[in-house]
Amino acid sequence: MARDTRPTATPRGVLRRILIGAVILLGFGLSALVTGASIGLSTGLLAGLVGLLFAVIPLGVVVPAFAWVDRFESEPRINLVFAFAWGSVVATALALILNTGSMLVLENLGRTDSLPMTAVVVAPVVEELAKGFGVFLLLRFQRREFDGVVDGLVYAGMTAAGFAFAENILYLGRAFAESGPVALAGTFVMRGLVSPFAHPLFTCCTGIGLGYAARTRSTAVRILAPLLGCACAVVLHAAWNLSSLVGIDGFLTLYLTLQLPIFCAFVGLAVWARRQEGRMITTELQGYAQAGWFTPGEVTMLGSMPARRRAQAWARATGGPRALSAMHRFQDCASELALLRLRVASGHGHADDPARERALLGDVMRARAGIFGPSTLDAPGPHSSAG
Repeated sequence: MARDTRPTATPRGVLRRILIGAVILLGFGLSALVTGASIGLSTGLLAGLVGLLFAVIPLGVVVPAFAWVDRFESEPRINLVFAFAWGSVVATALALILNTGSMLVLENLGRTDSLPMTAVVVAPVVEELAKGFGVFLLLRFQRREFDGVVDGLVYAGMTAAGFAFAENILYLGRAFAESGPVALAGTFVMRGLVSPFAHPLFTCCTGIGLGYAARTRSTAVRILAPLLGCACAVVLHAAWNLSSLVGIDGFLTLYLTLQLPIFCAFVGLAVWARRQEGRMITTELQGYAQAGWFTPGEVTMLGSMPARRRAQAWARATGGPRALSAMHRFQDCASELALLRLRVASGHGHADDPARERALLGDVMRARAGIFGPSTLDAPGPHSSAG
C-alpha cells in the first residue's frame, strides 16, 4: 500500500489528536452504556443474550453483501469498524433517547396515537439522520477514502447494519422475554429473514447522495444531493414502518408491491455502481499505461473483477502465497492510484497528492516485482501527473 507522505505531526497536532480521540472514545462509551442499559432493562440478561445470538445471524448475509460491493478498492477496516460501531452504538443510543422522548411528549399532549405517530413520523427522521450523520463524518474526516457512490453505499450499508444489529437484539430479546420461543421465531423470520436489508436499503439513499456529492464540483449539488438522499431514506423508512402497522395482509401487499421492487432496484444499482467503478479504474489508468507504468493487459485486468480473480489464481499457482499477496497489493495500489486521479479531477485534491501518487507508483512497481521479479522495477514512467 502507499507510504504515508504526510508531514510529521507537531506536538500541538499530536495533542489535538489525543483530545479528539478521547472525545470519540467517551462518546462511544456513553452511547454504549445507554444502548446496553436500554436493552438490558427491556429484555433482561438471558433474553438479551438470546436476542444477541439471533441478531448475529443476519450479519452473515448483510456484511458480505456490502463487502462484495467493495471489492475493487476495499475501504480501510478502521473506517468500516467505525461505521458499524456508529450504527450499533451511537445512532442506536440517539434513536432510543429521541424516540422515547418524543413518545412521552406526545402522550403528555394527550395524543392517544403516540406509538404509530412515533413509528411513522418521528422514528424515520431521527434514525436516518442519526445513521446518516455517521456516514457524513467519514466523508468529512476520511475524504481520501470516500471517492464516490460505491463508497457511500458501503459506508451507509455498514452503518445501517450496525443499527439493525442493535435493534434486532432489542426486539428479539423482548419477544423471547414476553412470549417465549414462538414469538422469538416469528420476530426472527420477519426481521432476520424477510427484511435483513431494510435498514441498509434506507440509509444507502443517504450514502448515494453523499457519494455523488464527493465527486461533483458544484457546491449546490454537494448540498442538495445528500439532502435529497436523506429525504428518500426517511420516506422509505416511514413507508416500511407504516406497513408494519396495517396488519399482515396490508404488510404483504406493501412488501410485494413496494418494498421488494425497491430492493431489487437497489441490487441493480449496486451492481451498476460496481461496474462503473471498474470502468473508471480502466479509464484513469490509461494515461499511466501510455507512459509505460502499466501494460494494456494489466489495465484491462484491473477494471474487471473476474479478470482480477483469474490473475490472483495465476499468481497463487505460479508463485505461491507470496506472489498472491503481491498481486493483491498490485491491484489495491493501482485502484487507489486511479481513484486519486479521479479525486483530483473532481476538484477534491490535496497539496500532497503528487507525493502520494509517486509513493503509489513505487508500491505498484514493488508489488509487480514480487509477482514477476525485480527487473520490472526499472519500468519507465513520469514522476507525477497528479495535482
